Order: sequence, then structure tokens, then C-alpha cells
Amino acid sequence: MTGIDEALVIEHVFTGYDRADVLQDVSLRIEPGSITCLLGSNGSGKTTLIRTILGLTPPRRGRIVFLGSELSRMPTHRIVRLGIGCIPEGRRVFPRLSVLENLMVAAHDEHRADVVAQRLERVFATFPPLSERRAQVAGTMSGGEQAMVSIGRGLMSAPRLLLVDEPSLGLSPRLVQETFSVLQRIHQTGVTIFLVEQNVHQTLSVATRGYVLAKGQVVTEGTAAELRADPAMHAAYFGTGKAEVRR
Repeated sequence: MTGIDEALVIEHVFTGYDRADVLQDVSLRIEPGSITCLLGSNGSGKTTLIRTILGLTPPRRGRIVFLGSELSRMPTHRIVRLGIGCIPEGRRVFPRLSVLENLMVAAHDEHRADVVAQRLERVFATFPPLSERRAQVAGTMSGGEQAMVSIGRGLMSAPRLLLVDEPSLGLSPRLVQETFSVLQRIHQTGVTIFLVEQNVHQTLSVATRGYVLAKGQVVTEGTAAELRADPAMHAAYFGTGKAEVRR
């Protein structure tokens, strides 16, 4: 029986496109207040799992529970209203909208102007350059600035669980460090983070616990220290040995 001791519980999930299963019997747990990571190389199924949690690609089998609520057949807009936010892979700002308009898109469900204003101020306190450029069209900004907009937009829904998909993608090493530092600050405000990444070293420096995905299956799990030393993780990334699924 699944309680609410975990923020998110995924149990024996299969998800696919057409006739092929991309995720095969995936199970994991995310504790409230944690930074939990999902590591995996390109094509391992990481983004498909994000889509499955959000209801964009519903699971064929298995169940997903968020704070006691079953998500498996719930529409995406209801999942978001429960308190799950997402920072998508590749940032994906609305290029023809201003910074302010990009942020406000994520607050459309909140009708109290004072609450929206408070959320905006939190975002601008986290990213002061956005406050100065709130009228700038997002498509004219640098990759690092667009990353700020994307993260800020993810915060505008006041999520209890924030799904972060490949935040380092396309950023310079300096901006990757800054982005991960921001995620740590967000976590310190009480937001649970599920960090989906390829960047092993940077991710394990901030995560408390993690899972490794290879060919749509969880091959190992553990604390950050345990994963650093785990042969199954090295096999999943570098082909050193055989990545066997652990049950």
C-alpha cells in the first residue's frame, strides 16, 4: 500500500510509442524535501519518464502516485494543479513573448493578483537580470538567460515537486555550475526536486539519492556516494562491464 511518506512513487511502469515499450517495469521513489536524480545516457528513456509523470504519454501499465493521489490516468492540467512543475529539456521559452509574458503563462491558474505578484518577486529575487529585462523578447536572449526564464517559469506555479529535464544541455561549464547552484537554492526553500540529467559528476554533487536508467530500465539505485562507486552506473554510461537490472 502506497502512503504519502514519498512525494512521488512510480511502480512497475511500462510506457511506449506505437508497439514499442520505451520504459520497461520502471519503479522509483522520491522522498519529500529531497533532490533525487535520474541518470542515463541519450536514448535511455529519461525524457519519456518525465512525459509519463506529467500525463503527456500515459503509462500502459503500472501506477504513479503523488502525495497519495493516483496520476496514471489523470490529465496533465490536473497533475500540474496538484503541485508538479516542470523545467523542460532545452529550455523551450516562448521566443516571441517577453520575459514577463513567459513567466505569467505558468501562473494562469492563480487568479489572486497579490499571490502572482509574490511569485514574480521570488523569481526576480532568484534571477535579478530578469527583473531588469522583463520587457525583453525571450527569443533575443542568450542561452544562459533563457535558462533563467525557463527555471523562473517553472517556479511560477509554486510547485511542491519540480521536474528538471537536462538543465545542463547546451550550456557552458560556467553556466552549468550557476544553474545547479540555483537549483540548490530552490531546494533550500522546501521544493522537492527530481533532476533528470546526463552530467554525472555535477548531478551527484547536489543529489541526495539517485537512479540510473539504461535502455528503459532502472539498472541501479543508491545514494550519491554509492552511485559514484557502482559498476552498474559505469556500465550504463561507458560500457565497462554489463549493466544488469537490479530487482
